[in-house]
Amino acid sequence: MTDTFAPATVHPLEPLSPQEISQASAIVVREQNLTPSARFVYIELNEPSKEQLRRSHADRRAFIVLRDRAAHATFEAIVSLTTDSVVSYTEIADAQPPITLEEFLQCEDVIKADPRWQEAMIKRGVTDFSLAMVDKWASGHTMDDDNPGGRRLARPLTFVRSEAQENGYARPVENLVVTVDMDTMEVVEVADTGVVPLPQSPGNYLPGFYERPGNVPHYAEQRAPMKTIDITQPDGPSFTVDGHYVVWANWRLRVGFTPREGLVLHDVNYVDRGTVRPVIHRASLSEMYVPYGDPGDSQWNKNVFDEGEYGLGVLANSLQLGCDCLGEIHYLDAYVNDQDGQPIELPNAICMHEEDYSIGWKHTDFRDNLGQVRRNRRLVVSFFATVGNYDYGFYWHLYLDGSIEFEIKLTGIISTGAIEPGRTPEFGTLVAPGLYGPHHQHFFSVRLDMKVDGERNNLYELEAEAVPVGPENPHGNAWRQTKRQLTTESEAQRVADPLKARTWLIANADKKNKLGGHIGYKIEPSGAVALPLAQPGSQQARRGGFATKHLWATPYAERERYAAGEYVAQNPGHDGLEKYTAQNRSLEDADLVIWPTIAAHHVVRPEDWPVMPVSHVSLHLKPTGFFDGNPMLDLAPETPKTGGHCC
Repeated sequence: MTDTFAPATVHPLEPLSPQEISQASAIVVREQNLTPSARFVYIELNEPSKEQLRRSHADRRAFIVLRDRAAHATFEAIVSLTTDSVVSYTEIADAQPPITLEEFLQCEDVIKADPRWQEAMIKRGVTDFSLAMVDKWASGHTMDDDNPGGRRLARPLTFVRSEAQENGYARPVENLVVTVDMDTMEVVEVADTGVVPLPQSPGNYLPGFYERPGNVPHYAEQRAPMKTIDITQPDGPSFTVDGHYVVWANWRLRVGFTPREGLVLHDVNYVDRGTVRPVIHRASLSEMYVPYGDPGDSQWNKNVFDEGEYGLGVLANSLQLGCDCLGEIHYLDAYVNDQDGQPIELPNAICMHEEDYSIGWKHTDFRDNLGQVRRNRRLVVSFFATVGNYDYGFYWHLYLDGSIEFEIKLTGIISTGAIEPGRTPEFGTLVAPGLYGPHHQHFFSVRLDMKVDGERNNLYELEAEAVPVGPENPHGNAWRQTKRQLTTESEAQRVADPLKARTWLIANADKKNKLGGHIGYKIEPSGAVALPLAQPGSQQARRGGFATKHLWATPYAERERYAAGEYVAQNPGHDGLEKYTAQNRSLEDADLVIWPTIAAHHVVRPEDWPVMPVSHVSLHLKPTGFFDGNPMLDLAPETPKTGGHCC
């Protein structure tokens, strides 16, 4: 295969344009005679199957999720944009789609108008309800009445500002949980289990606010600015972009975007001395789960699936040059939809740039003091999503050495609780008088539809093994790497073991490299490698089953897309990867999908208040036997501005 640039026509994997979003909704409205109670939740590209992608022409289609509020029913539609017709329209039983942006806003108005909520606020000394912030927490699945075939529920929590633009998370209304039916927009229940005084210390992070007396922490003034770091590329960046097709160094890929997953990478290929070699067919974040570890009345039910219950794409930020992204930037806009099926533009939703990444390789011969050094770079493709109080950055890094990294940056504001003055929280950390941050965990499931030098791959577990003293190891220093093939879905449910340097290799099933070894990519766990701490049988354990393993693997199946299941809201659990892998299918010589889990274990620190310094977790994929040797060997030396070579 030779490397060619993408054609100018619309590629089958290009995200839907705003015109196509409008067309898709119009087709459904026209052909299904939708009533005014129907709401469009998601409209996205119905991605062609792998077989369809191999053809020269594929029907361009949209996938749509709808909620009919009057019928209390969820529907899926597939429409052909090519033929302007409905391909399928199906009611999905016992399924609740994610909360829409409009439901977020309507829900707050409904709660503030409820006399029971108002009475609870007055008991706490709050009479100006305009200063209340109502955060729409998903309902979870706390009882049989929460089953997804019944009411469409949310369980919002309340916070109070002392003035507009102040950080309301400094004053949580403890022990007050409201249950709302979002189909009928009525308050089902107001559970008030006792007044805890509102914390009194402001916790502001905006300039003009944090300098005020009493703020925690208090800074009298903003520090002097540091010297400017000016990143310039006089000749422009080294990547080219045609639509969503990207060429950078030896990498070729397509960038996608969905309302649920946000950023998606397609067809990630590496050009090895003129030959295009596939690595990943599709890469995305399939789910993220945040269970809290505090049993308090307004804390215990915090267990949110930010992707499946809200949608990361619809919550994407518009990124700003020099703040979110630094350097020579190429932005890609994204489009989602409103409840009427019309497009919403998210300008600059995706940021793309390249970064210097220090030394790529280096050696100095001490005998003649002659040295060689090459700089490394990486291509960065990223987006940020704000999910209520938390902000998450999702970064795909492609390196010159053929490695790939998926990094998550966690920042924003902790979810808070109020505690009686003078008490110390047992299940969280005090961050200000009467205010604490509950312990919690974050679990991110990455879906990697692998294609390592071809579609047929195998999965192996690699470990370091110390050899006992004996004939094989007379000096006591020997150790080796063991390799075990994981041949079924049950065998491939794995937990990291840093004491054995455990890693996992995805290798081509049909080829060997020039040294007779596997052609592969290795997954290296990193970060906290934590596991969920919720007890078996709890809703957290039932619903977040994917988080109990650091690695899962399945043979490719078109509808197996999300680690916690297709419809997560109010789902009682044991869905997604637990359900997929119950079939215990063979993984030998298969079209493999690998599902690594990345964990962030958060015991809150005082330093996390009032806005968190960024915390990083990541996943690494390293070529292992994929290349003949160092793929950066042919890098040209850098040329400094003063002339000559730096090496």
